[in-house]
Amino acid sequence: MTTERDATDQEQHRTAMPGRRSPLRKLLTDPQAVISASLLLAVVLLGLLSPLFTDHGPGDASLDAVNADIGTHGYLLGGDKSGRDIFARLLASINTSVVSALIGTSIALAIGVTFGLIGGYFGRRVRGVTEWVFSLVMTFPGLLLLIVLLPVTDGDYRATMLVFGVLLSPGIYRLVRNLVLGVKNELYVDAARVSGLPDRRILRRHVLSVVRGPVVIATAFLAGSSIAVQSGLAFLGVGSSSVASFGAMISEGFTNLYEEPLQFLWPSLMLGVTTASLVLLGNSLRDALEGGRPKLSRIAAPERRPTTPSAGRGAGSPSAEASVAAPGLLTVEDLAIAYPTPAGDLKEVVSGVTLSLEAGQTLGLVGESGSGKTQTAFAVLGVLPAEAVVTRGTIRLDGRELLGLSEGELRGLRGRSVAYVPQEPMSNLDPNFTVGAQLVEGLRAASPMPRRAAHERVLALLDRVGIPDPEGTFSSYPHQISGGMAQRVLIAGAVASRPLLLIADEPTTALDVTVQAEILDLLRDLQKDMNMAVLLVTHNFGVVADICNRVAVMQEGRIVETGDALDVFSTPQHACTRMLLDSILDEHTLRTDRPTADVLKTDALQKNALETEAR
Repeated sequence: MTTERDATDQEQHRTAMPGRRSPLRKLLTDPQAVISASLLLAVVLLGLLSPLFTDHGPGDASLDAVNADIGTHGYLLGGDKSGRDIFARLLASINTSVVSALIGTSIALAIGVTFGLIGGYFGRRVRGVTEWVFSLVMTFPGLLLLIVLLPVTDGDYRATMLVFGVLLSPGIYRLVRNLVLGVKNELYVDAARVSGLPDRRILRRHVLSVVRGPVVIATAFLAGSSIAVQSGLAFLGVGSSSVASFGAMISEGFTNLYEEPLQFLWPSLMLGVTTASLVLLGNSLRDALEGGRPKLSRIAAPERRPTTPSAGRGAGSPSAEASVAAPGLLTVEDLAIAYPTPAGDLKEVVSGVTLSLEAGQTLGLVGESGSGKTQTAFAVLGVLPAEAVVTRGTIRLDGRELLGLSEGELRGLRGRSVAYVPQEPMSNLDPNFTVGAQLVEGLRAASPMPRRAAHERVLALLDRVGIPDPEGTFSSYPHQISGGMAQRVLIAGAVASRPLLLIADEPTTALDVTVQAEILDLLRDLQKDMNMAVLLVTHNFGVVADICNRVAVMQEGRIVETGDALDVFSTPQHACTRMLLDSILDEHTLRTDRPTADVLKTDALQKNALETEAR
């Protein structure tokens, strides 16, 4: 293994990248963030420490201070037309604005984020209900409703901001819902689901972390909107006149504009600085939270959800080529999976699949793309798309029927009795968290244990799967390790709880030949150590020849041939098997088809370039 480890170490060294800075460090080096945060902090502190800066209350009036000039003793910014201290009222207005922003923003976020996560992550029925409710809320005329409800709120701006927060929540709901719809089918979310993590943990850790950036910038706008609406209502004279507010001060200054124009300036300036600083800080926070996350492109896959068989089995029978499966660790009998067509009918994509797998055995499920291999594997895992219908069949794992189990029961099996290794290692790791954090989370979900014990267990697993620097890999982000390293990490996570069955879906497709051989050797060693069964989904007969004991060949959703690997390779019985074997290239195989026009043109250009260079 020394040569293999050296090669892997070199691969890691070639792909190593510097660690990314924390969001806090980015903010501290961003002038926009520093300036806007400093202004907001100064404004808030002025409001909180107002008793230290003035001797008058915001409502105290004195005839001697009517329209007092700036710098008058005891009146730093002078007095208004009612003889009240403008500076004291300005500080009190800051507190009113802060309370308004906190109430309106927190209510909008609590409602919008919660139901946005639920509506985006779960099925169409739940989404339909949340869509209807929030669409109804959006039909209400916000400002008019706040004015109409004044008798109910008794003019208390805090109750008014609570209602306003509810009116703001549909915007946050739609933002979060759309973001969740885009991220819920990411491969690392699928991997978390297959590893047995509950939905609430997936939402909190893997989904919420992705939507937080846009939510942060929206939060800044929400706070500014709450302050602006409260000030606007006060400017119109709606609400209690005893509460100091920027809007009330602007309104009074407006009526006294020709005599004392500065009375209009101070609250306007403070309101503008506060709202502008909120927006600028929100932009900086968004950049800091999202800028360091690598962007992964992935075509959205359909939502994968467990399905249950229809009531009663269909009258169909297994395919003629497939024999009845003998009892084993995994037994699949007469499995049929269908999808609805635009006409409303059901079209079977998997029909009459029957296979069995014993402990310590490796079964290669081979076939062309679209033959139903992955659909069969997903049926065993219980993560078929929501629209899939299992029309008949049974799936038993260690004697337990899997079809018909609830999501909670399936979650108890995933990551414990059955584990999954996907074909795209880099896309199945969450780019927001370190490798170690993700492995510890999956391990603790499968086997509750203290975090320190899980940490040590993960380090031992990383060493077991052949990673030269377990500590360094544990602390690395996915973009800092190579594809081969990432596949080893996923294998370590899959075997952490010593599962009975490991489903490997094209585990070597994205790897070069050298790393591919190392991964197959690793799977073979782990299988021998743990006596686990391996269902290997692949289209590569070379991989099958390397690791599989038995082979099942699929074509158009049916198993057309099964047998020992040596027998299938030496005497293939079905035409599909022979075709797949004939497609394997070797050093004696020559292409007999004519070159394409593009190839001929390229050869001619290369020839002309060589002749020109020779002359």
